[in-house]
Amino acid sequence: MKNEIWFMIPCYLGYAWAAGRFCKSCLETAGRKEVLFAVLFWGGWMAGAGIRHGPIPDIAFMILQCAFLTSLVLLLFRGETEKKVLAASMLLAVFTLAENFCESALSCLLLVWLHTVRKIEEPFLGERMMGISVCIIRVAFVILFLYGMSEWAAPVFYGKSRKWYMTLAVPLLVLTLVMLLVNWGAGNGILVRGAEKMGLYYDQIFSHLYIIILSVLSMFAACSYVIGMNRLYLEQQKSGQYHAQVAAYKMLEEQYEQAERLRHDMKNHLIALSGLLEDREWEKMRAYLQKMGNSGSLETDGDATGNKVVDALLYRKRKIAEKKHILWKCDVQMSGLDDIDEFDLCVLFGNILDNAVEACERLGNGRERFIAIQARIIKRYFLLEVKNSADVEANEKRRAAGGEYRHGIGTLNIQDMVQRYHGVVDRKAGEGVYVISVLLPLENGKGKVW
Repeated sequence: MKNEIWFMIPCYLGYAWAAGRFCKSCLETAGRKEVLFAVLFWGGWMAGAGIRHGPIPDIAFMILQCAFLTSLVLLLFRGETEKKVLAASMLLAVFTLAENFCESALSCLLLVWLHTVRKIEEPFLGERMMGISVCIIRVAFVILFLYGMSEWAAPVFYGKSRKWYMTLAVPLLVLTLVMLLVNWGAGNGILVRGAEKMGLYYDQIFSHLYIIILSVLSMFAACSYVIGMNRLYLEQQKSGQYHAQVAAYKMLEEQYEQAERLRHDMKNHLIALSGLLEDREWEKMRAYLQKMGNSGSLETDGDATGNKVVDALLYRKRKIAEKKHILWKCDVQMSGLDDIDEFDLCVLFGNILDNAVEACERLGNGRERFIAIQARIIKRYFLLEVKNSADVEANEKRRAAGGEYRHGIGTLNIQDMVQRYHGVVDRKAGEGVYVISVLLPLENGKGKVW
């Protein structure tokens, strides 16, 4: 028993490190609490290993161990409660499935070795024979699995609703409970029995194979469920945002057309207002001006691109930039561009400019803020390039911490739109400037060539 304890010390340290790294990548915490989590996790599981074979039933002990881990995640990490429950449920599923898989796989190998090499007719594996070996292999498996899972699981924990987190966590908790019951049953001698003539050796082999298959299928189902739910959520968000943008762009186009009609009729309006002025009809003049104001904007300094919907979009984004004291430079020429749907163009321009404005907002006071847009048709391609000031170092830190997933729907919409037109996107960052370039092939090569 003493030897087993000495082996468990580094094993549980590995557990604590892997669990802390996973939670840090998916949740938020201060450095001291991260260390405290690792210490309490290691101490709690070591204490549990010492009392596991006491008066507490094994299944009750396993449930208490799960509750202990969940409590540590809830208390020592920041974020919504539902998000922390999801992180804890993932950890519990990995620990439980890894224990069942590793123990059964190693048991099968040892049974076959004892039966075929050592020529033992009906070998039987005691708990002491398996404890140290399983502990080492299981911890190595858990560390590798959690290390890889920390990367692809990070997007799951950003930008979702609390209800969505619980929807994902509950099946994982149920799966963990089922596997705990399977583990408890196997530990209490419940075997998958073959024909009576096969004997205890084959009963053990069949039982362990059953647990291996069940563990592998459960791991595959859990990973597929998490990845599938995340992709489904992103697709729904992208679709909802795209349709919302289309509706907004249609409204912008209508407002822009109203303003165009008003400017076109300005001469007649001025004649009418001059007549009211000469007759000193002040109330009628005030009502006339109010009606003109309600019918559309009188400003005429918008960016003329050759596309009314894009003009309206650029006008709106420029006004937002001016309010935030961002220098605006725009040189967009796409007259006669027919190959690309105008609303797809607005999705492209809108998301890129929204990201640019957000990057400029994050800059500290006193730093230069600018957005420079260039777009034109070159031979048989449409080229769009947007440059904006950005805190490149802060962006890299935020991306390393998983922050890019919080505002990634717009970027995904850009990527989808570009892929739909078989184009390419290039992003560069350096010396306080972020540059995104989009190149879209034109099938008909229509439009003015520059």
